[in-house]
Amino acid sequence: MVFALYLVLGACAGVLAGLFGVGGGMVIVPVLIFSFTAQGVAPEVLTHLAVGTSLATIAFTSISSIREHHRRGAVRWLIFVWLSLGILVGGVFGALTALALQGPLLQKVIGVFAICIAIQMGFDLRPKAHREVPGKPGLTAAGGVIGWVSAIIGVGGGSLTVPFLAWNSVPMQQAVATSAACGLPIALISALSFMVLGWNVEPLPEWSVGYVYLPAVLGIALTSMFFARFGAQLAHRLSPKLLKRLFALLLLSVGISFLI
Repeated sequence: MVFALYLVLGACAGVLAGLFGVGGGMVIVPVLIFSFTAQGVAPEVLTHLAVGTSLATIAFTSISSIREHHRRGAVRWLIFVWLSLGILVGGVFGALTALALQGPLLQKVIGVFAICIAIQMGFDLRPKAHREVPGKPGLTAAGGVIGWVSAIIGVGGGSLTVPFLAWNSVPMQQAVATSAACGLPIALISALSFMVLGWNVEPLPEWSVGYVYLPAVLGIALTSMFFARFGAQLAHRLSPKLLKRLFALLLLSVGISFLI
């Protein structure tokens, strides 16, 4: 029954990753926290386990989403390269920051972040394009911030990368596609950090590698890779205004539940 939940969760995360470039982590982390709580995972490790596991699954979601966006010629690869340099450093420091926070405090941080993203998506708040893409140092610095925050929250960084690129006059479809590509280095370096830093931590459940729970990774990956392609196709066909508002309501309820 729990594995079926992971399959459904992967499908939802995949669609969100392809459609909005958000990596699906804003859905994966809360559901994993609720699932691990029901499974009786120790409270002192369950939040970090959810974040680390979410990051590991995003790697699979990103691969499928990247292929579809690249096929349509929408990924700005030069921007991706310089953002990724910062992401690799920021992801490690983000994992260290997350593990320095107690589980309940980390949940509140995630809750505040979810509410902020809900407001941004619900009211379609976007920075107006009024500047050009910065140079290599600027992109690397931005990537560092994006990687740091994403590793703390357990997301693919789309909620930060897409607005940043839109602010720098990158067309929205290219911003979503490039953001989806950036989700891969975020997921890889951050998940690896959570694995290494949690290697000998007790009491993690069986089938965990550090702070990554393998059964959840498998279940989510099985469906997310297929549905990410479907979401990317929708991103090029539909205006996702209604979907964004529904997703915003979901995030708002999740954020409030974590805070109270």
